[in-house]
Amino acid sequence: MNKTYLTIILILLGLILLGTGYYFLNKDEGTIVCTQEAKECPDGSFVSRKPPKCEFDLCPGEAEGIFVFSPKKEETINNPLKIAGQAKGSWYFEGQFNAELYDEYDYLAGTAILTAKDNWMTEDFVAFEGELEFSGFSSDTGWLRFLSANPSGLPENQKIYEIPIKFESPKTKILLYYYNPELDKDASGNIKCSRDGLVAIEKEISVNQTSIPEVINILLKGKENLSSEQLAEGITTEFPLEGLILESTVLRADGTLVLTFNDTLNKTSGGSCRASVLWFQIEETAKQFTDVVRVEFEPEEVFQP
Repeated sequence: MNKTYLTIILILLGLILLGTGYYFLNKDEGTIVCTQEAKECPDGSFVSRKPPKCEFDLCPGEAEGIFVFSPKKEETINNPLKIAGQAKGSWYFEGQFNAELYDEYDYLAGTAILTAKDNWMTEDFVAFEGELEFSGFSSDTGWLRFLSANPSGLPENQKIYEIPIKFESPKTKILLYYYNPELDKDASGNIKCSRDGLVAIEKEISVNQTSIPEVINILLKGKENLSSEQLAEGITTEFPLEGLILESTVLRADGTLVLTFNDTLNKTSGGSCRASVLWFQIEETAKQFTDVVRVEFEPEEVFQP
């Protein structure tokens, strides 16, 4: 046997050994592809098959023994909140169990008693309904928590199921002050850098965002609050300023609002005209709050030429 044939045989044997080893090392790691079916759950959602056995995923709440039809997951809710679904008989006591509504800060916004619509003394699913009135929430999102009846009081007997929801926050309107240099010229056409160039822009926000620092921070977002039509009219601003952060607000008894900023990149200076306009924008926006008489900035070097 010449050397060429011997070399070929050795290479083939090597490839066979490598392939065999790869098979045994990876035979349990093969990709399993399940059929692309979907099963509709009682709450109207869908689940698909998952490897390795290609069985359908559990429906939301199935493991806990409860299906929630209304509200849906991440639905924006109204007051009062109508609640409906099905729960296994073990959730009830005397035909009832409870629901609690929390905002994202764990504030309890409301509670409800949910009542069985049929015989609850069964291991099957039993329809329930109830109504929950809520108030005082401080966020746009929260959780609806279902608590099984637990007459024993033992933690191990307590069933809990939660779904995320969204609050429909009441809206209000605020004014944000911007600048139009075309409105701020003297008789010779020179820009005066005065309050005459300020333009009040109305913006609708959640009533939960109407504190002084929240409104000032909305103003500091700058041009994102302006429409393309307003920009075309010449309304403008140099906000946002990179690195500028409102650190605190203090409203004194005499009506003086002290705003403390962190301006590590020194973006609030750069000429008396520019600094004055930035100052005026914040000052006028803050003065829409009836308790604010005058505005001061700290440290003293911010919004200075």
